[in-house]
Amino acid sequence: MRVGRPSRRARTLFMTVGVLAVLAMLFVMFSGFWTDWLWYRSVKYASVFTTTLWTKIGLFAVFGALMAVVVGVNIWLAHRLRPPLSAMSMEQQSLDRYRMSLAPFKKWVLLAISTVVGLVAGASASGEWRTWLQWINGVPFGQKDPQFGKDVAFYAFDLPWYRFLLSFGFAAAVLCLVAAALTHYLYGGLRLTSPGSRATAAATGHLSVLLGIFVSLKAIAYWLDRYGLAVKSSGLRSADGWTGLRYVDANAYLPAKTILFFIAAICAVLFFATLWRRTWQLPVIGFGLMVLSAVLIGGLYPAIVQKFQVQPNEQAKEAPYIKQNIKATRDAYDIQDSKVTGYKGDYQPGSKAESQKLRDNADTTASMRLLDPNVVSPAFQQQQQVRGYYQFPSTLDVDRYKDKDGVEQDTVIGLRELNIAGIPERNWINDHFKYTHGYGAVAAKGTETTEGGGPKYTESDLPSKGKLPKYEQRIYYGEKTTQYSIVGGPQKELDYSDDSGEKSYTYQGKSGVSLANPINRAAYAVAFGEPQILYSGAIGDGSKILYNRTPKERVEAVAPWLTIDGDAYPAVINGRVQWIVDAYTTSNGYPYASRTTLGDTTADSLTNGQRAVMAQQNQVNYIRNSVKATVDAYDGSVKLYQWDKADPVLKTWMKSFPGTVEPRDSISPQLMEHLRYPQDLFKVQRQLLTTYHVTDPGTFYTGSERWQIPNDPTNKSGNSVPPYYLSMKMPDQKDQTFSLTTTFTPNKRDNLGAFMAVDANATSGDYGKIRILKLPSETPVPGPQLVQSKFNSDPQIANELNILKKFGDSEIEYGNLLTVPLDGGLLYVEPVYLRGANTNYPLLKKVLVSYGDNKPVLENSLKDALDVVFGKKAPSGTTPGEEPPTGGETTQPPSDQSVQEALNDAQKAYEAGEKARVDGDWSAYGDAQKKLKEALDRAAAAEKKADKKGGGSGG
Repeated sequence: MRVGRPSRRARTLFMTVGVLAVLAMLFVMFSGFWTDWLWYRSVKYASVFTTTLWTKIGLFAVFGALMAVVVGVNIWLAHRLRPPLSAMSMEQQSLDRYRMSLAPFKKWVLLAISTVVGLVAGASASGEWRTWLQWINGVPFGQKDPQFGKDVAFYAFDLPWYRFLLSFGFAAAVLCLVAAALTHYLYGGLRLTSPGSRATAAATGHLSVLLGIFVSLKAIAYWLDRYGLAVKSSGLRSADGWTGLRYVDANAYLPAKTILFFIAAICAVLFFATLWRRTWQLPVIGFGLMVLSAVLIGGLYPAIVQKFQVQPNEQAKEAPYIKQNIKATRDAYDIQDSKVTGYKGDYQPGSKAESQKLRDNADTTASMRLLDPNVVSPAFQQQQQVRGYYQFPSTLDVDRYKDKDGVEQDTVIGLRELNIAGIPERNWINDHFKYTHGYGAVAAKGTETTEGGGPKYTESDLPSKGKLPKYEQRIYYGEKTTQYSIVGGPQKELDYSDDSGEKSYTYQGKSGVSLANPINRAAYAVAFGEPQILYSGAIGDGSKILYNRTPKERVEAVAPWLTIDGDAYPAVINGRVQWIVDAYTTSNGYPYASRTTLGDTTADSLTNGQRAVMAQQNQVNYIRNSVKATVDAYDGSVKLYQWDKADPVLKTWMKSFPGTVEPRDSISPQLMEHLRYPQDLFKVQRQLLTTYHVTDPGTFYTGSERWQIPNDPTNKSGNSVPPYYLSMKMPDQKDQTFSLTTTFTPNKRDNLGAFMAVDANATSGDYGKIRILKLPSETPVPGPQLVQSKFNSDPQIANELNILKKFGDSEIEYGNLLTVPLDGGLLYVEPVYLRGANTNYPLLKKVLVSYGDNKPVLENSLKDALDVVFGKKAPSGTTPGEEPPTGGETTQPPSDQSVQEALNDAQKAYEAGEKARVDGDWSAYGDAQKKLKEALDRAAAAEKKADKKGGGSGG
């Protein structure tokens, strides 16, 4: 049956459907570009979008066109140089079928091949936009490498671009060589089996020139490899990530690369000479010589030098290069001014007067932060969540706020952010229109708790109220706010709920992208895969879409050349909640500076599900905290401030993106009060200082003074102990300052090797000054793990903790183990939290304290624990015969009081306290907590008394 030609109407229909399908595909491709442009324009960083876009387009066009042209020209030239076909061999007869079938489409095939290789090359080149911008805008470092005398900028900015150009040249040469050879073969210029010459003179000349270009590029590669030795990673004992020249590099590889450069240049000339000689003999000999030289001079000779010159006296040979590596590494990571001083660490109190002095100094040396931000989040969640659709981060933040007397107070703070999973009725309107924002900050004193052990709030309730100045409480942008919201239109938002009911609100901020335009709505419907955005009646005049709402996302988007710290923190500044984000400029091209992988270096016991690590796979050997950024929690506005005025990498990026970074002088005094030394930079620096605290090349080589970062003894994660923010003073300081602290242990040992602190207060004249107290190796001082073991193995402490765990089938949680240098010794303080079976949040119940060889103590408060450890009073629950120190208080159980009876009383007091908390009767709650404490003390004393009776009868 014959099928007739489709009717005109059918053809028109098919054409229309086809055109619409093409337009739909184009619109899908266009929507991503268009929504990105709208977003950048909404945050007033359109210049970042356009600069990045035009740079990518320019690189794509130039290198794509260049690759397409050179490959296309070589294919055309090979076709043009084809020989006239005469008596054909079997090989040529087989190829003739391909030539005949290709003949009508030669131009199209040439265009297709050129286009494909051009697109691939252009796409690859566009990914080098950062390399191009740094090369074209590079600023000198003002420091030169010791081997070649080149400015560091040559290695950081120039060398990466030259290497890209070289790799592009190699790719072009290989593609042209392959394409030309195939074309010559197809049209008879090259013959594999035919009688006579294997290649025509034209083909020989053409291919020899291409090979000459390839070898010339290899010569250039050898020359650049000389400089690459300064940033080459290699192995050296006692140094992970060692970078830079060693003895064998300077005395074997460097001259070898120079010799190979000249051999490759001569070989390239021989290939070019075939244009006149028309023979492959000399270039093939030259190429063979180059390969042999690469093996002997570039491989065997350095191995001989290493074996017979370096290894017999490696320490002496490598000493000058180790010295250069130490200096470069300390400069690159900004640890060159870190000061290491000796510290006794094992001070023992003598007279009563000395003990009293120690006790007094303990109060002035540090403000012990008992409220651990890594533990108390569940307490914030339980007590201050208020509604199920709010949440706090699992790790809270530490900041400083002044009290009514103007004295800075370490404060634990968190924002009540929106919890999309807690919305009572999940649907599209509720998820994206009604529940749009969190509400208020919650803060508590870091050094105090309530009598019951809960946070002592300075800002609480909903709406939040307390000691913080009045501020805009709505949280539209936060660490937990990952979904998009549509605000400002006909659909009202839920502001917050109180006893009088729900309060409505309409967003008044300037952020967001308008959805009034149907093109915008269609673009976002496609970009977000949500067709309802296109036709929903909940969207109308004034509707705007908010997305990219986490502080990290926003800063990364407006400054794609920065590496972002893993932890943004909120601060109330000038009536607004501002997220403060630390950002870093990095480089992997600092000569001689050892490399580190940021994701590994910044991981600790808290990055396992609680906070993010910085730049998971980024390997760098230069880092600066060059930018402080803020993100407004209400309107999402992003501001970047220049923090490190001397950083050449930042200056380079500021030239590339002018107007995006504000000068440091623009930072307000109110913001400056909340800026701090960032944790991730500190963790990178402490990792490097495990090795690079040593400046003597001989000691560095032996590795005898190498340290390690101890594992966190308060949990079983097996990961590094995190650094802690703490207001304290080091031995050379007169007053406390907000600091970031950590400890080191000697390599593969658990005693304390060193204590390190950096001045973290941005308003301090010593901001960023690193102080390291080195403990004597001949007098071992317990490190964190040993101190924790000391706490756990003390019979009296274990007994009291067991009683706590028996009560209500509770669990013990240890807070941060704080270490503080105190008058020649080290004071360890660790809060102990109790999480009852009937509650899902921890309460501070006890405090562990240790100092020197004194017996560790467990008391109800830090004051009591310090009094006991320094002999000012007796331990609580001391019974006659234990000889408590003079003035000690005792807690005696009634003669007929059993442990179980005391625990029953404690259970009743606990239940009364919970009822009072639920009812909001805080006076009754306080009385119940006092009774609970008394009952637990009686239980401890009764169990101790029972143990003594049992021991006596058994003896």
